[in-house]
Amino acid sequence: MSEEPQGGHVDDPSSASRARRAARAADDPGDGANTPRYADSAAKRRRGRLRPRWGRIAALAMALVLFVVVAAAGIYIWRANAGIKRSGAIADKTSQSSDLDLLVMGLDSRVDVNGNALPSDIYDALHSGDASDGGLNSNVLMYVHVPADGSQASVFAIPRDDYVDFPGCPDGVCKGKIKEAYGYAADAKTQELDKQGKTGQDAYQQARDAGRAAEVRTVEQFLGVEIDHFIEVTMVAFFQIAQVVQPITVCVNEKTVDTYSGADFKAGEQDINAEQAMAFVRQRRDTDNPDLAFTDLDRSRRQQAFIASLLVKLKKTNLLTNPGQLDKLVQVAQQNTVLDKNLKISQLTSLATSLEGSKLNFYTLPVESFGTADDGAAINVVDKAKIQGIVRSILHPGQSASPSASASASGSASYSPTYGMGATVSVMNESGVTGAAASLVGQLTGFGFTAGQATNGADILQESSVSYGSAVAGQAKQLAQQLGGLSANADSTLGANAVVVHIGTGFTGWPSASPSAASSAASTGGSSVSPSASSTAIPSAVDANSGGQSGPEPSQLTQISGGGIPCVK
Repeated sequence: MSEEPQGGHVDDPSSASRARRAARAADDPGDGANTPRYADSAAKRRRGRLRPRWGRIAALAMALVLFVVVAAAGIYIWRANAGIKRSGAIADKTSQSSDLDLLVMGLDSRVDVNGNALPSDIYDALHSGDASDGGLNSNVLMYVHVPADGSQASVFAIPRDDYVDFPGCPDGVCKGKIKEAYGYAADAKTQELDKQGKTGQDAYQQARDAGRAAEVRTVEQFLGVEIDHFIEVTMVAFFQIAQVVQPITVCVNEKTVDTYSGADFKAGEQDINAEQAMAFVRQRRDTDNPDLAFTDLDRSRRQQAFIASLLVKLKKTNLLTNPGQLDKLVQVAQQNTVLDKNLKISQLTSLATSLEGSKLNFYTLPVESFGTADDGAAINVVDKAKIQGIVRSILHPGQSASPSASASASGSASYSPTYGMGATVSVMNESGVTGAAASLVGQLTGFGFTAGQATNGADILQESSVSYGSAVAGQAKQLAQQLGGLSANADSTLGANAVVVHIGTGFTGWPSASPSAASSAASTGGSSVSPSASSTAIPSAVDANSGGQSGPEPSQLTQISGGGIPCVK
């Protein structure tokens, strides 16, 4: 028997603060996800059951499936007055661009968009627990860009465990897995409303909106883009849509079996039903070959392959002209979708046109390595400068991969090769990122500074700043501008020639390649890259089919093109 929902809905925000730390210990073993869950995991343990957690994996495919169907069937949905929930979570944008920049968020939640429990037969079919399972992590994050002329749609999958900065430090957390921004912000808003005595459905939706806004801001900062719209979906939609569109033709490189997820696929193309589709997108191991590891990046590529295959089927059949089938899809959208209030039907229908064949490319963004955060959570170590360079090079080919370098070339942000002469620069690392202080000290010597000390602060702080002694105000202020417009303050306790940079968790102003480094590269025939990363050279995309049974390396940018049935690991 499930416990009585609190506060009029199951996914009660008021439980989040109490449950967040406990939820870390109860999170999915072997999936590298020790995260805040915005759900009462303690109730699960009292009932003595931890059911298989396919949902956080199936969500990887569900979001774009529903997104494509909503886009393709958009006119019908609005004509039928479908009543899809709208949100004012993000403010109206002032961008003059008519491009479509949209974030797809898929939540690890076992409830509908109002926080209500699903019918019992759905839980029975999913084998994924009940309404108390799951939470408000954005386990699917897809950034979609369609230029105004509709020439090319690009979809970027962001691995959910990428370790990034959280703008505004929601819930006092300034850095974490990118998927967690939603849950932390929702929890912080709930606590704020609790103190005001506000509860119930209105407070619940305000908390959800805070989570949506925080996730959008976090992705914007990480990718270096501006996002105008979002679509949010819950995990149950994948299964419901798969039931409508089955069978779907998919392809895998090698025979593979996973008794945990139920995956059992032969090599090559094959038709699969809804239950097999769930296994296809959630497979995390090969039980016949334990050495063959599946990562979140592999599962991202599986879901992209499923989407590409779905588009092929939609093009070949009359599914989206069948009123009976469309009615079923509309019901899924009503129960499991939230759109931002400014997303227009005309944008969705134009997007549907762009989602055809070679006009569509899926990318899975790379990670540098798999690591562990200070709190023990398994994370993806990422190179932010490289990620932004990748996105920029794909969306705006021919432009500089480094905005700092581009600005310098145009004369809007020019720095003398020796503007730091006469000053000794030290760096206090208060970001928690290992090696950040030493890295920055080394980089700044290329601008004429004398290397000082690289130390770690006692506390982790959000803000970054520059302080300076009495004789080096000019050098310090120019440095502060180069590092992203930081505040620069005189400090009488410092030596006259001393400059100290304090790096907080929100620090994003790594300098572009130093003039001396650029000169050296030119003299040797090499290439100069931004020292803000270990390897900021922009990689070329490889086919997601590369690597055979082992698949592409996590550090490789991968691509899947529309118009066919892609084979994947």
